[in-house]
Amino acid sequence: MDHAAEHLDPTTPAPSSASSSAAVAEVNAWLASLAAEAGGPGGAGGRGGGGGAVAELSLGSDPTPRGVAYLRALASASQARSRAAGIAAAGLRAQAAEYRAEAARLREALERAGLARDALPPPAAAAARAVAAVANLLAIRDTEMSSFVVASADLSLRRAEVEEKRDKVHKESKALLDYTRKAINKLTELKKMLEKFKNDVEKQQVDQMADWQTKLVMMDSKERQYILQVSNYKAMLNRVGYTPEINHGVLMEMAEHKKDLERKTKPIADTLRSYQDLPPDKALAALAIEDKKRQYAAAEKYLEDVLQSALTTTGL
Repeated sequence: MDHAAEHLDPTTPAPSSASSSAAVAEVNAWLASLAAEAGGPGGAGGRGGGGGAVAELSLGSDPTPRGVAYLRALASASQARSRAAGIAAAGLRAQAAEYRAEAARLREALERAGLARDALPPPAAAAARAVAAVANLLAIRDTEMSSFVVASADLSLRRAEVEEKRDKVHKESKALLDYTRKAINKLTELKKMLEKFKNDVEKQQVDQMADWQTKLVMMDSKERQYILQVSNYKAMLNRVGYTPEINHGVLMEMAEHKKDLERKTKPIADTLRSYQDLPPDKALAALAIEDKKRQYAAAEKYLEDVLQSALTTTGL
């Protein structure tokens, strides 16, 4: 086919003018042979009407070079195939003649031995048909014992291969069955886990929703509390005269000023705190001072007595 395709390539260069007439004649001859083989007037009927068939299939008076080249390649491929087919047909005819001759000799030998097909009893005919069926099954073309032995050995080998393949397939199917069983068990476990996870998720969602509802109620109460506190703080800021102009810097300056005032007023506050025990009246204050003086004198006298008694005890 590839060789014919190369011959049938339309891009093949056109023949030169020197060989164009020969190519046209070759193509016309090939067309005439086709007409003769097709059973036209120029076929088996004789040579008298051949001119009309050739004129009908001829290239004409002015064929194109490319058309001539294409038809010439087609004619070459057709003739090559016809020669190959003729050789194969001749070989097949020779083989058929050999088979017919062999069949005639076998038929004659069987008739001489009284084993003709028509003369065989039914059991023998059935056995012969069985042998023929076995021969056809084993692709045997003769009656030699060696052919049966070779065919039997081949059949045994194929049987061994089939058994080996069957054992292999059996092992593979067994492994696949085990794998499928394990997969089914794993799938069952996964389904159980999925069901458990679904129940856990549902329970967790219920608990989480209850927790969220509790937190939402608490946050709602906190929100109301914070709103109330903000309102109170705004009212307090309005009462103390807070304005947006009082920013953080101003508050820091006021705090520093407060600390400075506290530092300056602390000595005065300490001095005033020492006079808090005095009565507010001058006369009462003088009496209190005299009372303190007496208490002081009594304390000094008691201290002297204690010292004197201590000295006396030591001298003894």
